[in-house]
Amino acid sequence: MRNDLTRSPALSLADVRNLGILAHVDAGKTTVTERILHATGAVHRTGEVHEGTTVTDFDAQERERGITIFAAAVSCAWKGRRINLIDTPGHVDFADEVERSLRVLDGAVVVLDAVAGVEPQSEAVWRQADRHGVPRIVLVNKMDRAGADLDAAVASIRERLHPAPLVVQLPVGAEDGFRGVVDLLDQRALTWPGGAGEPVVTPVPEELRTAAARGRRELEEAVAERHPGALEEFCEHGTLTAATLRAALRDLTRTGEAVVVLCGSAYRDKGVEPLLDAVADYLPSPLDLPPVTGSWEGAEVRREADPEGPLAALAFKVNATATGRLTSLRIYSGTLRKGDVVRDTTTGRTERVARVLRLRADRYTEVAAAVAGDIVAVAGPKAVRAGATLCAREHPLVLEPPAPAEPVVSVAVEAVRSTDTGRLAEALARLAEEDPSLTVRTDPETGQTLLSGMGELHLEVAVEKVRLSGGPGLTVGRPRVAHRETVTGGVTGFVHRHVKQDGGAGQFAHVVFDVEPLDGLGFAFRSTVTGGRVPQEYVRAVEAGCRDALLDGPLGGHPVTGLRVVLTDGATHVKDSSDTAFRTAGRAGLRAALRACRLTLLEPVAEVTVTVPADCLGGVLGDLAARRGRVHGSESRGGTAVVGAVVPLAELFGWSAALRGRTRGRGTFVSRPCGYAPAPARG
Repeated sequence: MRNDLTRSPALSLADVRNLGILAHVDAGKTTVTERILHATGAVHRTGEVHEGTTVTDFDAQERERGITIFAAAVSCAWKGRRINLIDTPGHVDFADEVERSLRVLDGAVVVLDAVAGVEPQSEAVWRQADRHGVPRIVLVNKMDRAGADLDAAVASIRERLHPAPLVVQLPVGAEDGFRGVVDLLDQRALTWPGGAGEPVVTPVPEELRTAAARGRRELEEAVAERHPGALEEFCEHGTLTAATLRAALRDLTRTGEAVVVLCGSAYRDKGVEPLLDAVADYLPSPLDLPPVTGSWEGAEVRREADPEGPLAALAFKVNATATGRLTSLRIYSGTLRKGDVVRDTTTGRTERVARVLRLRADRYTEVAAAVAGDIVAVAGPKAVRAGATLCAREHPLVLEPPAPAEPVVSVAVEAVRSTDTGRLAEALARLAEEDPSLTVRTDPETGQTLLSGMGELHLEVAVEKVRLSGGPGLTVGRPRVAHRETVTGGVTGFVHRHVKQDGGAGQFAHVVFDVEPLDGLGFAFRSTVTGGRVPQEYVRAVEAGCRDALLDGPLGGHPVTGLRVVLTDGATHVKDSSDTAFRTAGRAGLRAALRACRLTLLEPVAEVTVTVPADCLGGVLGDLAARRGRVHGSESRGGTAVVGAVVPLAELFGWSAALRGRTRGRGTFVSRPCGYAPAPARG
């Protein structure tokens, strides 16, 4: 059933679904999104990733590279419900785009490859969704591929993702003979003999009736085991009705106790309509979620999903377009209208909303207003950044912003012509504004401008974006990783006195602290001072000074992590002590103490999954060893070998080409940052 969004009647919040499409790269996310848009009537001709004609991969680089780089939002309608959908990147370098999208989503569809099952980035996005408490359903895609195996994919969900997979469909046909699915709830077959279009509904084929009955029984038992209401009906009648199953599956999905699993082939237009029905049946509306929680002046503030309430919205993406600056928002409470003046509580500024726009990737439809539960874009605000809260001026609050990822790779960038230095600085500032996971800074030792991001591809895309947008010519240095310094041997009773007298009010602060290694990364601070020798407000100033000192360590000016500072004693002066004096003492004292500690340099490492032909395995293992990789597992899948290893990130620069050369173009790998490890001593 197709619907025209522009002609749909007014929707209640119960009819809204805000969902994301999540997956490992090449699992078929964008194709699923494209088929959803076609099935709902939002587009009348489907685009293809390999042709560069999809709606959500509209950027020139996305079409050239054949991957999703930027999260893109679209709106469509299905059976009287509005679906606000965000197609997210699958490559690990763009995980921050996924993080910012998940912050504003109510549910998600996780797409798995029917041959590969759960892949490394599938696990990564699953954990991201766990952190945000986003309910999910799973689509096992590409059931028409050679080697497609629904049972193996379900087993990988159970083993690697750990929720209970509740399979609600079985495939009709296998591999290139895949024709449709068996709906286990209604015990019917849905087939698509001509591809796109309404499915043909028939009884379950004779050859699948035994498997369908067994699958339905297993589904009922698994649901009854986890849902009290279903258990009561199961014990009384020995079976569950389809209505009871749907209600229980909805509850289990929304609590995260289990995950509904469907199957299909998006490329062949098989299984999309049942997926949309599952989105409507199992994923939550804004009304199903608890009130959003923010804060203001130290007090907790809660906002219900109420169009009549005070405005509360979170900006999650900023785009510079040819027609001006657009800010994407999730509205949690209230109504936002064209011409409204709103407050940005992050900066304290007020901003006027010139237009409110319904999203469709790089195209927009202007609307008069947007209400709680909507995801829209606005034109007009000039200084709003991703993560900012926009609210009614009389009802301020700050919503928790998505935390930007910490960059791990840097490159030096320089304008080809010295007269373009200013233009380059402006272009880089716009990049960092649109993508908070990119940072720009000047190296204090070399004076070079450093662009830092999440990986080699991330930086390559950013630099190319400057070039394609008409920016200045620029040269790029070799990527460098972001090192850290950590304490492996501390000091106790370190004394530092800060005394300054320059004719006016003096400064005096006396601190004594211990520095010790911390189990893991991070920084911890506590005070054991007694007797009021250092007042509490000065203790907080000492902690702030210590955090200042962590920004550049003694080994090479890298940030310091993995230590605990304990303030054990101190002294004050009746006139000359102040917050400023104790903050200065904390900063200078810890810097001096770190020079007395035993420190180790840390380098970022990545979890790497390499897929190569079995006859190339020996050479690849040797190459990994030469790159200081630690192999922790391998398995055979047909004629290929899959190797898991932890490799220093610095050793992976340029490895794609080397791996292709070693495997005659047949080897691939994916990686994701997984922390830091001690770097080898420099000769």
